[in-house]
Amino acid sequence: MEVRATTTAPAECGADTIAIAVFGDEGVAHDTPGGELGALLDSGEAKRGYKKLALTHADGLRWLLVGMGRREELDAERARVVAALAHGRAVELGAQTLCWELPHHVGDDIAAALVEGTALAAYRFARYKSTGGDEDGNGLKALIVSAHHDVSIPVARAEIVTAAQNAARDLQNAPANELTPTRLGEHAQELAEGLDGVSATVQGRDAIAAYGMGAFAAVAQGSVQEPALITLRYEGPSAAGPLLGFVGKAVTFDSGGISLKPAAKMHEMKFDMSGGAAVIEAIGAIARLRLPVRVLGVVGATENMPGGRALKPGDIVTAMNGTTIEVNNTDAEGRLVLADCLAHAVSLGAERIVDLATLTGAIIVALGSTHAGLIGNDDAWCAAVEAAADASGELVWRLPRHPEYADLIKGTYADIVNATENRKAASITAAEFLARFVGETPWAHVDIAGTAWSLGRPYAKKGGSGFGVRLLVELAAGAAREP
Repeated sequence: MEVRATTTAPAECGADTIAIAVFGDEGVAHDTPGGELGALLDSGEAKRGYKKLALTHADGLRWLLVGMGRREELDAERARVVAALAHGRAVELGAQTLCWELPHHVGDDIAAALVEGTALAAYRFARYKSTGGDEDGNGLKALIVSAHHDVSIPVARAEIVTAAQNAARDLQNAPANELTPTRLGEHAQELAEGLDGVSATVQGRDAIAAYGMGAFAAVAQGSVQEPALITLRYEGPSAAGPLLGFVGKAVTFDSGGISLKPAAKMHEMKFDMSGGAAVIEAIGAIARLRLPVRVLGVVGATENMPGGRALKPGDIVTAMNGTTIEVNNTDAEGRLVLADCLAHAVSLGAERIVDLATLTGAIIVALGSTHAGLIGNDDAWCAAVEAAADASGELVWRLPRHPEYADLIKGTYADIVNATENRKAASITAAEFLARFVGETPWAHVDIAGTAWSLGRPYAKKGGSGFGVRLLVELAAGAAREP
């Protein structure tokens, strides 16, 4: 779908369908010559309430009046939602080109959000459908954002970031027999080859063992699929500031290993690579935006399978930094992979680290699909992550740390255990485990288990959501703005 901004009036920009926002007790800013839009409101057929849509025709065009509720309640997330709803209605009507008239007196974040909501709602994963997934027709060919002033910069930025988010969704939605660790590594290399300033290396089982990554290697040993340690580097033009480390968990299928998961919904465990997908595609977007930052990406990709060589409950493994780990539950494998990836990022010089992982089911119980969990060892860095989350609309909620939580992971036979025997503070104790592998480096852990797929929102109802791409791009953009 082509996306562009214009200062041409909506009726003159070549669109066949025009979306007009209406607020609270406000009228239509620019009515049609015949007054059809005002008449639709006066009749009560069109309503100003949030998410209310009404259609009329005038001057050979379709006009969608989109209720936004009270103006003071408008934010970027509301704009994403109504944009997704307007997209759905436009597609039902057979629209080819949709033009949004940007409401008066709003910021660039709203212009960007209209693009994000539309492009995310337009996403389809139809690779395996014999019909080609064309049940909605061919969909929109173009989206235009019309404004009195030039909004081409936020619109173009939103197009780039949303395309990366949809690319992450493609990775998430692919079946595990296609998206193996090897294939994910190849994808990262293909991405890097097409972007200035980006390089990618992929290393397998032998290199993982040679680095001393005993925890990562232990998870991978149960699968016949070769694991992949994916390392991406981006050096932006005139880059300055700290080396940002983005670490992603990419368990391309998680059976639970010997501690086998229940059969119900096990098919969803192809999504256990969502953190890694977000890291890879976010770095791609950062490169396309040419942000003046330095980023190191480390993604640990493997399957977690039960087999004759699989990791067993009670085994003890040694991580890259020398920490010994007693494995109480092989389904707590993500933290084993991340432990070595975090230590690797530190060894490669990362000065600020954020990891994204579908780590614990407990975070879904605590926060649902509204917020991801955040925990870290540095208040300033966590505040930067929170600010990026708020700006991007990919929300996080910070959880506490306390010595009592750290005590819960003390091992009986090794330094630490990978899973506590009770279920107390499971998301926090998982993060306490990870904290052992970053030393004094400022670090933030984002648990995306509740937000990575099937958000139920109009722009991401089912399947992979690509959560984390917008957050990481905004985090990098914030670092670029620092003096």
